This record gives sequence, C-alpha cells and structure tokens, in this order.
Amino acid sequence: MHVGIGLPKHYRVGIGGIAIESSTFSPLPSGKDDFTVLRGEEMITRYPFMPGWSFRGRTDIDWLPCLHARSIPGGPVLSETYVEMKQELLGRIRAALPLDGFYLDIHGAMNVLGMDDAEGDLAVAIRELVGSDCLISAGMDLHGNVSARLVESVDMFTAYRLAPHDDVLETRERACANLMRCLDEQLRPIRAWMRIPVILPGERTSTLVEPGKSVYASLRESDVVPGIIDASLWVGYVWADEPRSGATVVVTGTDATNVQREAEKIARRYWDTRKDFNFVAPAGSADWCIEQAIAFPDNAVIISDSGDNPTAGGVGDVPYLIGRLLAQPAIARGEISAIYASIPDPAAVAACFAAGIGRDVEVSIGGKLDPVHAEPLAVTGTIKTLFPDDPVGGNIAVLCVAGLHIILTSRRKPYHFIKDFTNLGLDLAEHKITSVKIGYLEPELRHAARHALLALTPGAVNQDIPALHYERVVRPVYPLDPDFDAPDLRARLFGS
Repeated sequence: MHVGIGLPKHYRVGIGGIAIESSTFSPLPSGKDDFTVLRGEEMITRYPFMPGWSFRGRTDIDWLPCLHARSIPGGPVLSETYVEMKQELLGRIRAALPLDGFYLDIHGAMNVLGMDDAEGDLAVAIRELVGSDCLISAGMDLHGNVSARLVESVDMFTAYRLAPHDDVLETRERACANLMRCLDEQLRPIRAWMRIPVILPGERTSTLVEPGKSVYASLRESDVVPGIIDASLWVGYVWADEPRSGATVVVTGTDATNVQREAEKIARRYWDTRKDFNFVAPAGSADWCIEQAIAFPDNAVIISDSGDNPTAGGVGDVPYLIGRLLAQPAIARGEISAIYASIPDPAAVAACFAAGIGRDVEVSIGGKLDPVHAEPLAVTGTIKTLFPDDPVGGNIAVLCVAGLHIILTSRRKPYHFIKDFTNLGLDLAEHKITSVKIGYLEPELRHAARHALLALTPGAVNQDIPALHYERVVRPVYPLDPDFDAPDLRARLFGS
C-alpha cells in the first residue's frame, strides 16, 4: 500500500482481463473482430456496483481500469489476436504501476491456438509485471478450467455459484470485496486447489435442479468456517480438449488446515454425485422435442438447439433444427407457427434487404461457417421484417417459410432477451414453438417459456460428450471413462 507518514491508507488497484469460452471442437477461430474491447473509463459499464469508481462509498481506493476484452463464446483464439490484446493490457498495467492490488476479470476457458492454459499464461505475465507484493483477485465463470499454474499466480479466487449465471455482478463485487479485505487486514491468502476427474456440460450441471442445486448451495457451509475467505467450485468447460479441463475446487483463506479440509470436502461431494447429474429440461432428439411441443396445449414452448449453441462455443450456423421443423407437416402447411433464432448468414440477409419487406426470396442458409457439422439449407420464403444495424447482429431479417419465422443475422447473435424478439415484431406467446440456439434457458426466456425442451442436436458443442474425439484431456475422467477407481482427492496448497 502506498502511504506517507501520518497519512491514511490509500490503495491503487488495477482492473483488467480477457474473457472468452473457447470450444476446441469448433472449426471457426475467434479473431480480433469477435472481441469487444473496453479501455479505461469505458470499463465502468461492467461494474455498476462501483458508481463513479467508488466501491461501497470508500474514498481510499484509486481504481485504475486498464483493459477488458470480451467475446461471445467461439472457437480457439488466433495467436496473433491474443498476443495483441495481452500486450496492450500489459502496457496499460505498466502505465498504472505501482499497484497494491489487481482485479483479474476473466472467464476461465480461453483456448489460444498453439497454447495450453491461456489464463495461466496471462496471470503469469501480470504477476511478473505487478510484482510479488501486489494482491491479485480473480473473478470467474464456473465453467472455467482452472490450472495449478493459474492458482500459483493469483492470490484469491471467486466464481459464479449459479447456472444460469444470475450472480454475475454479485461475483464481481465479491471478488473486489475479498481483495479489499485482504489489503485492509494485510492478509496473504492460502489457496487449496484440486482437479476433480469429472467433465460434464453445463446443461447437466445447472443449479436450477438437483444435484447441482444442493451441491452449490452447500458452499455456504464453507463460507462460515474460520479462516475461509472464499470457496469456489468450477464444473469446468467440457468442450475444451486440454490437459487442464475438468471440474476444480479452489478454497481461499488464511487457515491452512481449514482451507485444505473444506476443499477436499467440496471435491468429495461433487465426485460422489457425478452420476446423478442430468439435463436441466426434458431432452431428446429434435423430432421428439418438436412432437412434444406440438402436443402441449400451450404456446410459448421453447426448444433449445443445444449442439450449436453459440453461447457455449458453437459456431451458430448449423441449420439442422430448421430442417426438422420444416419437416413437420403442420408447420410446413402454415397451420402451426414457430420461430427460429437464429442463423448468421450475411449473404442471405443481404438478399433479403435487396428484395424488401413482403417480397419472396430463395436463399441458402447456414452451413458456411461450420461446414464440419452442416451443409447449407435452401429455403424459399417471404420477408416479414428488416432490422438494420443491430449492435450485435448487424443487419437482421425475419424470413417466413410457411409457418416458420427464421431470424437471419449478419453476425452471430445470441437470443436471450425478450426485447430481441419484440424488436422484430415477434411475440413468443403468439407462436407455438420458439427454438433458440442455447442450452439451459437464460432468465427472461425461462420466465417466458410455458414449457422448455432440450434438443440433442449436432454441432461443435454436442451434448454426447463420450462421443467427442478427445486426445489431450487427462484420463481417466468421467464420463469418458464411466468406471474407474476413486481418485486421490487431496488438495494442493499454494501460498502457505
């Protein structure tokens, strides 16, 4: 801390990070244009709990925002893109030195072409720059893959405890609060780390249902143990073929005995329940889901197109489920109305804009970004809506093919919010089926759905985990290896 004789304590705390969830099974790499980069004062939008960069009304902290780069999930990051962002971040940190603390704002599942453990690489570089006295606190997604190298370089951790992630801002605030506590009390935390040989998708480990609900709720038991600052459990990111992939526990605190014991208790609880995890919603083939949806008396049945979910790392342009919807006679005749959100296809969107609302067009959609899992699908329909210059999706068109309203975007865009539909003149309650490229439903969709179904479809984030071609994950690991001897669940201590 930087104080003068007779002056009160005053801290200098940097903030920065690079965040993406990268599927190594995706054929579409993530480049510079996929990232939204916030610099300096632009970063305040991520931290509404710090109005005017004032944390809980404290005036003794200089928050020094450096750089934060974020992309929606996708394929591995191009090496040159990562290096460019990393060097700019380090340059901005260098300009902010000296620092008492640093908040490392990352996801935890970034893959860079030609590199293992990108977050570990970034943390090591930051540590070398800020020095050993600077306290580093990391806030992370619970779908991160946490390596020993990362834990060695970072002083304290906290991760989301909810999936869907309704506690994003709470977690960021907690990471900052933990950092301030350690600065105030001059604590150097101890970390107990352990990789659990389990690798399950988020759609099977949601905290909305058991056993995930109870497993994560039980972390509160560790919060009140003397000497514990934070207890975090990561289910990991299953679509990354890396040695670090898998579930992880990190408990941060000041009492080595309690930190290690709590970490091992959490790990044992997760290991013992590994076979009890199941899908968050009724799951089956695309045809089964469509038949179930039609049989319901209600509208607003939401079907997750899970295998090509762009918010899990899927490319997002596999048109498989569109083909299955149009194969249903009632939809093909226009007797049943449905929505599909969405397919990124700039050429198809351009054709729609050139034709105009109310005109018919024949276009070939999808299968261009991800030719590994799909081929383009030819459709003929009537243009219902044109929506230019969406900040995420670019130009957007709604193409009606019989009873199916297909949302076409110029750029990849997740559809998680009701306003994204109403902006296009679409009301989910007026349509029997809405199919979204997603896994478990985000809050607004969850509340809008009269029924939710999860379609097991092809794509870069296929839910059939044992069928994926892993080469580098540390084995044995469940469920790739369904039965093996109980692992050694002893935690490794750092900082003791």
